Amino acid sequence: MNATFTGLELRRVLRDYVSMFFIAVLPAFFYLIFGAAQEFGSEDAGNGNVAMYVMISMAAYGAVTATTGIGGMAAVERMQGWGRQLGLTPLRDEGYVLMKAVVAVVVASIPITLIYLLGVVTDAEGSVGAWVLSALVVLTGAAVFALYGLVFGLAFRSEAAVGAASGSLVILAFMGNIFFPLSGTLLTLAKFTPLYGYVSLARYPVTEGYLVNTSNGTVTHEALWGAAG
Repeated sequence: MNATFTGLELRRVLRDYVSMFFIAVLPAFFYLIFGAAQEFGSEDAGNGNVAMYVMISMAAYGAVTATTGIGGMAAVERMQGWGRQLGLTPLRDEGYVLMKAVVAVVVASIPITLIYLLGVVTDAEGSVGAWVLSALVVLTGAAVFALYGLVFGLAFRSEAAVGAASGSLVILAFMGNIFFPLSGTLLTLAKFTPLYGYVSLARYPVTEGYLVNTSNGTVTHEALWGAAG
């Protein structure tokens, strides 16, 4: 992996202020509105409070937006001839992939860091283990969604791939129990969406698998293997 090329690529991504707004600023705003600003944000939720529950959800959404976008652009760049240009340099394919992976992880860490810092100053509460483990799961799990962006890039073969992939994440986030608690049939359907298992694993250090059905107030428990599946 070429450190200079990686630095240039990282600066290029960070200069895209529109993308960075949707990756970091918008999820942080959602956390402030739906978590920190709500009266119920201080209510207990497992090993933390509701504000922390929302904080993890929004950090996960921002992180997958980052990795999906970078994965999509990687595919588009290769198909538009950038790969042939790189072929004239000493950079090998594995180095290119590693460089993109590093950039994706660094950019994904931005919304996580920002939202977790906001959580600290807005009284999101949880055990030390819950803070650390949830952040690690959010970052690690987000890396998988680079493949999701890659598939869109290969399918659309244009820069529209990134917009299509990111736009579909909004729908999947609603359907995946990220933006608000689902119940009944919607919750059953949510378990078949890709973001549900990811965010459930991220929240597990806080919730320990317990879910509240908002329609009737009953509490159910989901095993760790269920969220992982």
